[in-house]
Amino acid sequence: MSPAVALAILVALVALAVAIGAVAKRRDGLRRAGGTLRFDAWDAYPAELGSRATLVQFSTEMCARCPQVRRMLHSYAEESDGLRHVEVDLTHRPDLSSRYRVLQTPTTFVVDESGAVRSRFHGVPQRHALTEALASL
Repeated sequence: MSPAVALAILVALVALAVAIGAVAKRRDGLRRAGGTLRFDAWDAYPAELGSRATLVQFSTEMCARCPQVRRMLHSYAEESDGLRHVEVDLTHRPDLSSRYRVLQTPTTFVVDESGAVRSRFHGVPQRHALTEALASL
């Protein structure tokens, strides 16, 4: 392989990696549909679901952004009646990551009073997107 071809391949790979990183960063924290998932409150024992909604945060011990999300969701839950914040540590319950299809931490679910997952956020939820998700309940 000539040096020019190798350099062209290298430049193309770097450009592709930058494009993928930019798209991933742009989508981080945006609201996504919850699908058909149902959250079981026993998975966060001894937690109960909120009367209006529950913010379920999936985290791990090594997650760098999880404490920031924990503080934000906790303060958000304190400001609203009928809203609870529950944290599930996947370090101690790795089986839940496959059950709820959690591929990264932090991941946050907005769960209604019946346990249906209405919205999900990957990464740090954007506050306005979280407000919209709760308003839609």
